Amino acid sequence: MQDRTYTADAEPGETVTVAGWVHEVRDLGGIAFLILRDTTGRIQVKFEKDEMDDDLVETGLGVTRESVVSVTGAVDEEPRAPTGVEIVPDSVDVISAADPELPLDPSGKVDAELSTRLDNRTLDLRKSEVQAIFSIRATILEAARERFRELRCTEITTPKIVATGTEGGTELFPITYFGQEAFMNQSPQLFKQLIAGSNVERVFEIGPIFRAEEHNTPRHLNEATSIDFEGAFCDHHDAMDVAEAVVTAAYEAVAENCRDELETLDLADDFEVPEGDFPRLSYEEAIERINATGELDDQLVWGDDLPTEGEKALGDDVGGHYFITDWPSEIKPFYIKDHDDDEQLSTGFDLMAPRMELVSGGQREHRYEHLVAGFEQQGLDPDQFEYYTKMFRYGMPPHAGFGLGGERLVMTILDLPNIREAVLFPRDRQRLSP
Repeated sequence: MQDRTYTADAEPGETVTVAGWVHEVRDLGGIAFLILRDTTGRIQVKFEKDEMDDDLVETGLGVTRESVVSVTGAVDEEPRAPTGVEIVPDSVDVISAADPELPLDPSGKVDAELSTRLDNRTLDLRKSEVQAIFSIRATILEAARERFRELRCTEITTPKIVATGTEGGTELFPITYFGQEAFMNQSPQLFKQLIAGSNVERVFEIGPIFRAEEHNTPRHLNEATSIDFEGAFCDHHDAMDVAEAVVTAAYEAVAENCRDELETLDLADDFEVPEGDFPRLSYEEAIERINATGELDDQLVWGDDLPTEGEKALGDDVGGHYFITDWPSEIKPFYIKDHDDDEQLSTGFDLMAPRMELVSGGQREHRYEHLVAGFEQQGLDPDQFEYYTKMFRYGMPPHAGFGLGGERLVMTILDLPNIREAVLFPRDRQRLSP
């Protein structure tokens, strides 16, 4: 609409046309109000019944909630109005009428189950709290990109349809690709390594990944957003430095740019940016500290993966973000390099928020013979990955990187109870639509 004015920009003394959704209609007898909502906020439209045309009053007060309308009229100062101004309408145009029965209440006065909200995401997104989450999410991704660029990284995009899985196994979504079997990519891992092995050196990508995991938990998705980094002539310590810088930048950007959104979510008073270097605990130290908490029924031993309750116990003990380093080689992927002085220890690391894993990364194996041996040790056929392995015969520098879960980052920054709150249209075991 060419002559449209956003509600936040309506000034006393002007005649404006505003357009948006009917948030509420309040009929007080001789006077009534229509509250119109757009992306910038809400404005009050006043109807004095005895002084206005009957058709205008009937149109304005008869419209259903969440209908799309445009209103043209004079803007008056009114200290008692929610925004200090109100519109006295000359015309009300119902652009798109909403059904009287809504599947959920966008005003938020009546709560709805998460499944109902996700089934009706367009309506759900009309709530200020939900909009705040995705405004903050956008800020987080923008901050990540800016920090990567400051670190001299080039943004890339890699294929999401692939001939082989990144890590093999059963966590693959198969598709038919012109008569051939193909898969949705689990990770940009192999491709970003190939690009880091070119003269580009430092790269990052923010994009979707697909994992056919059977998990059905508040922190797992089958389609997620991965924030990836790969750097030539980097070791695992360098990669941890980058991961810490990106996570910290996300918090700083939210604190600086999203004050209104934090207020909407009742988080402004307690929101804190992580300070100082994140502690770096070895895997051995991590299981010792978890065992010492006494929170697990069975003591962890070398080679165990960390259970959810163990991660929580350690997070409570540390009290903030921390890395776990020096994982056993046998439980890290084939492309993670082992320590030169101890082949039982990998250079793999995880970055943990107090509640869960955010990042998995490490230095990569850049030596062709060792890489092929790693495939074979994990029961994978190197010939299926020939497009990847052959490039390691043509001069591959040492390199390291990580993958950071975008939704998990949003979830932990905002302390959301379910990761589905951090994605517009989640894909999990039960949800394929909308």
